[in-house]
Formats: sequence, C-alpha cells, structure tokens
Amino acid sequence: MPHATLKRFTVAAAALLALFAAETAQAQQASKATWIWYPGDYEIWLSNQMQNRRTERGSFFPPFWRLDSHYPLIDFHQDFDLKEAEEVELRAEGQYNVKLDGKLITGYPTRLTVPAGKHRLNIKVYNQQHVPAVFVRGKTIGTDGRWLVTYEDKEWIDASGKVSDQSGTTWLTAGSWNFNEAQALPSAFKLKTEPRRAAKVTRNADGSMLVDFGRETFGYVRLHGLQGQGPTTLYFGESKEEALSVAGCETLERLEVNQPQKADKLTSLTKAFRFVNIRPEKGVTLDSVSMLYEYAPLTERGRFRCSDEQLNKIWDVAAYTMQLTSREFFIDGIKRDRWVWSGDAYQSYLMNYYLYFDTPTVNRTTFALRGKDPVTSHVNTIMDYTFYWFIGIYDAYQYSGDKTVVQQLYPRMQSLMDYCLSRRNQDGYMEGLAGDWVFIDWADGLSKKGEVSFEQLLLCRSLESMALCAGLVNDQTGARKYQQLAADLKAKIFATYWSPAKGALVHSRVNGQPTDNVTRYANMFAIFFDYLSQEQEQQVKKSVLLNPQVPKITTPYMRFYELEALCALGEQPYVLQEMKSYWGGMLNEGATAFWEEYDPTKKGTEHLSMYGRPFGKSLCHAWGASPIYLLGKYYLGVRPLSAGYATYEVVPNLGGLQWMEGSVPTPQGDITVRATARELKVKGASGTGVLRFKSKSKPSVKGAKIEAKGGGQYELQLQPGREYVVHYQAS
Repeated sequence: MPHATLKRFTVAAAALLALFAAETAQAQQASKATWIWYPGDYEIWLSNQMQNRRTERGSFFPPFWRLDSHYPLIDFHQDFDLKEAEEVELRAEGQYNVKLDGKLITGYPTRLTVPAGKHRLNIKVYNQQHVPAVFVRGKTIGTDGRWLVTYEDKEWIDASGKVSDQSGTTWLTAGSWNFNEAQALPSAFKLKTEPRRAAKVTRNADGSMLVDFGRETFGYVRLHGLQGQGPTTLYFGESKEEALSVAGCETLERLEVNQPQKADKLTSLTKAFRFVNIRPEKGVTLDSVSMLYEYAPLTERGRFRCSDEQLNKIWDVAAYTMQLTSREFFIDGIKRDRWVWSGDAYQSYLMNYYLYFDTPTVNRTTFALRGKDPVTSHVNTIMDYTFYWFIGIYDAYQYSGDKTVVQQLYPRMQSLMDYCLSRRNQDGYMEGLAGDWVFIDWADGLSKKGEVSFEQLLLCRSLESMALCAGLVNDQTGARKYQQLAADLKAKIFATYWSPAKGALVHSRVNGQPTDNVTRYANMFAIFFDYLSQEQEQQVKKSVLLNPQVPKITTPYMRFYELEALCALGEQPYVLQEMKSYWGGMLNEGATAFWEEYDPTKKGTEHLSMYGRPFGKSLCHAWGASPIYLLGKYYLGVRPLSAGYATYEVVPNLGGLQWMEGSVPTPQGDITVRATARELKVKGASGTGVLRFKSKSKPSVKGAKIEAKGGGQYELQLQPGREYVVHYQAS
C-alpha cells in the first residue's frame, strides 16, 4: 500500500475518532473490543522492528537467520444473532472493504448498522507496510479473539454467480494484545519511557565528560543545552572501562551538531549502558546530561524475602535483570544481541512465571521465534533452540491453562516437528547436519560430534509436548503418534547412552559407538524431566552433579538447569550456597545486573571480554536471572499440578534459611508463603492446593485436617481464599 494512501486513511480515521470521542454515553454501553490480526503476524512484524535496531560501533547489525513477514491481505469475519439492530464503528489499518451477508458495501465505511437477526460481517484488509488489523465496536458486537481470520480465502464463484459450497479455507481465531481503543493503532506501539538523572558526572578539561547512571540501564541519552557546530560522539559502556575505550567499546553514536542556540537533543536509538563517555569536538558545548529510560510496564507480582540479606540482594538484581530484558519480547541481553533467542527466551518464560506471570509476552515471543512456513532451518539455526520452542509451549499451557494459543500454534508445531523428524539419521537420532548449529552451551572443548545425548533428550521432551498439544486440539491420531515416538526414543536413549559403570548418561555416540565422556547436560535434564529411576537419580547426583571431576559449567545459562536438577533431588542447602557463591560473586565484582557468563577464576577486566573482543560480554543477560525461578519453585515450593493452577502444590524448603516469605503469581491471583522452622503460612487465591512438608513432631492447624503420609511427611489440602497457619518442627 503506498505510504501516502496509508497516511490518508490514518488521518481520516483520526478525524473520525475525535468526533466519536464526544459520544461518551454510547461508549459506556459499547462492547469490549480490541484490535485484532492474523495470529503471529503482528508478533513477527514487531520483532523485525525490534531486532533490527541493533548496532555495533555505529553500524547496522541485523540477525543472521531468516526473517519472515506478515501476510499483506487478511479476511476477518464473525457471525452474529442480534435481538435488535446495532450500529457499530469500524476501523482498519490499511485499505479495506466490508461485506454484510456477502454484499459489498461501497467505499470505506467507518460506521455501519447491522439489522436484527443472523448476519455475517466480513472485513478484508490489505497493508504491505504494517500488519492488517481491524477494530469493530458496537453495543454487543466487538472484535476479539473469537473472530476468525484467514490469509487465503479459497471461496470461488461459478459462472452462474453461485458461491462454492465446499470451501478449503483454513480459519484461525484472531490474535490481539490489549489495543482496546480505536485510536490505539497497533502499528504505532512504543514502549514507555521516563526521565532519569545521572548519578555522577565527571567533566574533563577538554570538554568531554564521563556520565555514570549508577547501574545498568537502557534507553535514550538526552543532551541538555547543546550548542555549537561540529561532531559529538557518545561511547557507551556497561562498564567504565568500556565507555572509556574509544577504540573498543561495542556501541557508540555520532551526532552532527549545528545548533547556534542552546537546545536539547536525544540520541536516535536506544542503547544499553551504565557509563557514557561524551566527547564533543572543539566548538561544541553542552550543559548537562540525562536519559529517557525505556521499559515495558509489567507488574512485579512475584516476591521473595528471607533471613539472608545477600540472597535478598541476589533476588533484587535478578528481578532488575528481568525488567531490563523483558521488552516487546523476552530478549537475550540489552547490549547484545538485543535479539530473540529461543534458549534464552525459554528460561525467561520460566522466570516470568515466578515474577510477572506475563503470558502475552510469552505468546508474542513464541510466535516471533517460529516465523512462517516453509521451515528451512532450526529456530535461530540452533537444533537445541528448536526443541526449547516446543517445550516452552508445553510449559506455557501448564502454567497458564490457555488453550487458545496452542490452537493457533499447533499447525506450526506440526510442520516444525516434521522438519525435525525428517533430519534424523538412519538410527533415528538427531545429529548435526549442514546448516545446523548444535549449541548446548558456551564451554571450551565441548564436543558436538556425532549423536549428542542432550539433543535426543530435548527431542523426546518435544515429542511429549507435541502429544499434549495434539490432545488439546483434538488431534487424537497425532497424540498417539507423538506419544509413541517419544516412548520409543526414550527407551533408545537409555539403551544407548546409559552407562551403569559410570552411573550416568554418556555425552554422545560417534560412529555407532557410545563415548566414555560424561558431561552434566543430559544428566541434569533427565532429572527434572523425570526420566530417571530413584536409583539412577542418586547415581547421577553422586557421579555427575556433585563430582568435581566432571567439567564445570561457567554460564548462568546452564547453571540454571544444574541447580534446578539439584533442587529436584532435595539439595536446597547445597544450592543455596552455590547461589550465594556464584551470583554473589558477580555482586562482589560490582554487578548491577547479572551477566552472560561468569568464571570466578577470572580477574578484573577479564570478566568483560568474550568472543575475542575486550568488551564482548553482555553484563545484563536474561539467563543470569535464574534465582527468581529457583527460589519461587524450589524454596517457596510453588508449582502447578494441573493446567493453569487448577491444582497446585506448595512444598516449602528453607534450605538452611531461618525464615523466608514471598508470593508466586498465578492466572487468578497470588499464592503467598511464609516459612520458619516452626510455622508455615500459606494462602492461595484460587485453585485447590496441597501443602507438603516434613515435621519432627505432630503438626497442627486450626479448622483443617493434616494427613500423615509416613516417615515424618505430612499433607494439608488448601482451599482458595483461606490462610492456613501450620505449627510444626522442621526436620
């Protein structure tokens, strides 16, 4: 669509909106309506906008995988049965036509009267620049997730004018995201900003200045009282050393100043920084510097406090790290890559369930990662990242209970799984082929050759996710198929990779023979996937997880899973000390957000380098925030037992703390927990829960019955809306 034409439509719509804004009485009676689009299209379009804002030393730096686009022509429709005639307002992003009961209405109507009775309203929208979207609102009629959409209308008309009575059109339920007013155009969306002052400014004799904003942050830099003529360069740094390195800093921006009178100027793009080194050329001056902090306005519902102040600080910095990396989507890091990576996003989803419970961002990220058919490569080109994409959908349903997104995604799940299964070797295993990046982790000397056991475990879990989702969309044939594939693969994994002598899964099979190499990856995933027997779990704990001879993990990315596996085995006291040592170690190095990688053996500026570059490491990386998840799920002990927390469990574990308290968000409210060695307080807003705990003495609670399970184990059934206070003695 030509830009001028689109602008004309937008201006016309704005004028009409001003007219309708005065009709407050009618607006109060109007149905709830929201802008809708083809599911996934807005998410893909928005992710393209966001991911292509990355620069490296002033140069455009786009993603290296295939970027898809939205469908430019979409048909929207809904059927109604009205008791009385109804007037509706109508808006569209793009050129559009409107049909009522198959009859085309002249022009571009913005108001329409729908008579009483049964009717179908069709709106077809074309927009090449932005995502085709519509907004319809009347007394009862309103665009929402019940509307049906298609990008390919297969209806046809024969020579007599008769419409075909066998349509091959595939209709999906519409996508949306809280654009609930006609004037809230999806294409105009921007994150919120707020002004922030610098914490410290150091001025130099040459006119340059080093500005410290006190901690890691993200947004635009504002130069106040800028005057003169000539270039001014801003060098950004997550560390002081990076900002001062004119030749080595990762990001910078050059401004051409031509300002006879003093004025304020804002940088053109957002950047990540704590420090900014501002170097104006001779003849250019400025008075002061501030910033516009850019953020997603998410509500922090999760909470954790305990008797250990260092752990409280770890929680706070982890939450701030998540705040910075939770944007239009869950991104990896705010300096680099500023992209949506599936492995990073998967961990963000899990942390999000214990901090924000923001399912719209989970869904947007999932759609953006998948893109469109045909599938020509793995997600982000990485084999394991494809599997995390499947598993993330499984988890999303367990936490949210939302079937709608599963129904929208299922066709894309099928085609992506078909791609994966087609790339198995003759023995039915996944093995890196041309174009496949077998990542696993950043670890020196980690072999990716042959059939890596870790990848087979992720495929197995992905097939289980497919089976669950197939059942949710009533594809019973698919459910049986995927469940059988998963069962067969699991049996093969343990027949091939499990070594009784080593008490572990070996790392890989090369040329048909299992290797002797044992790494942590497959073994720790097998624990929290619940793939091991109790005997095998204890063998893995001793032979792998607590064995210093097995190569250590140095990224927060895989420490996340290592510590989760240990928590699943009841090693909370050990994990608590590991969190204090590892994440506390970053705090001791001055971290104000958690890093992409941390090796305690490194010193000074060695902590800043990565990828062969002196400041290549991200000092604010989403996967560094995993204590949020660990503390919520394995210390407060809250997790869903059935979809959407319809049933849930609370298994508090102090892990050596004197006391702890916090809240875990759920779809219908929060679950609050407080634990000491002698008292447990629990309250859930909705759903039916069970409190499980150990006690040396017989516990008591008023107005409820505690059930003894043997061996000092007890259970208490939890009803919604009631606080339970249990007196016990921690073992």
